[in-house]
Amino acid sequence: MLPKAETAYFAIADISGYTSFLAAVELDHAQDIIADFMDTVVKGLRPPFRLAKFEGDAAFVYTTAGNVDGSLLQDAIEGAYFKFRRRLRSVRQASTCECQACVAMGDLDFKFVVHHGEMVKQKMGGREELAGRDVILVHRLLKNTVAEKVGGRAYVLYSDAAMRAMGADPVAQGLIAHHETVDVIGDVTLWARDLDAAWREEDAQVRNEVTRGDAYATLEFDIAAPRETVWEYLSVPGQWRKWWDADDITEESGKGRRGVGTRNHCAHGNHTNIEETLDWRPVDYYTVGITLPIPGAPKIVMTRALLDGPDGTTHLELRVAKPKPKDKAFVDGAAAKFAERMTAGIARLRTMVEGRQFASSTAVEEPTMQPSTGRFLTEPVKSSAQR
Repeated sequence: MLPKAETAYFAIADISGYTSFLAAVELDHAQDIIADFMDTVVKGLRPPFRLAKFEGDAAFVYTTAGNVDGSLLQDAIEGAYFKFRRRLRSVRQASTCECQACVAMGDLDFKFVVHHGEMVKQKMGGREELAGRDVILVHRLLKNTVAEKVGGRAYVLYSDAAMRAMGADPVAQGLIAHHETVDVIGDVTLWARDLDAAWREEDAQVRNEVTRGDAYATLEFDIAAPRETVWEYLSVPGQWRKWWDADDITEESGKGRRGVGTRNHCAHGNHTNIEETLDWRPVDYYTVGITLPIPGAPKIVMTRALLDGPDGTTHLELRVAKPKPKDKAFVDGAAAKFAERMTAGIARLRTMVEGRQFASSTAVEEPTMQPSTGRFLTEPVKSSAQR
């Protein structure tokens, strides 16, 4: 029987500067540094992506989930890059090593290529591999000229097929139009985002988080599911509706992607609450301003924070900002009703996500990642030892 074609998103995370880095530095610490950064990025891509294989200086990942949310997918790509930049900054600050590899680690960067199409799974060398025209295309797109347009080596390049599958508006998102001609396949329309610019904007953005210490009231729940899964069910309207007692939830983002400024209209009978996103930190927290359909009602500001619980579980905190003194009585009453509804809703959510395996049963077995030993942090080489 011929293998069955499946529709999937494909992505390749490729280390920029890999060849020149390895050619110019000591391999001992260099390999550990590469492994550390690659581990950071691959973990950041899960889910929605699964690792298909390592390809030297790149990781090839994919997801066959037919209902993958486009906004979540873009958040995963950029979130993985942001995790790399934070990790790079952290280890550079912590490292006291003066070897060439540790000094030059800042020359490394990442680029991503994302495509949507068809693939088949076939046995090769004793393990299943992904194959097909679209698998070839995403690999061919690694060799491109987009760096000249974005002005750097850190970028994500989406095929037009991927953008259409996600239902995203690349022009509204400010992506850069690009074209490549690929042998045999022909002209390919692409859309690029400068990840270095995105990181600088992310790093400089002022946080609007109701912290635990500043909260007027906090609701807490433990959910036996990964943070990424809980985040999806909290933030994607189609998933949110499954457990929350709203008649309908309509999202307004204007560009096919959630973030600051996104408004959700939550209908309850003849009344509609409006939630506007004030801060957006995917998988960590998001803050909303809630306008209730009551004349003169104050806007309620709430942060929904997801923290790591034991054994891969999630600790959810719903933190309400302190109201003005004149609004406390109203907020107290609204919070009590909200707590009752949320407790019932979380009970429904738990039945949907706890103990479930969301990965496809036909997924390719993930290869083992080569862990970093961390010697570049624990066994520094001083300059005197190099002479």
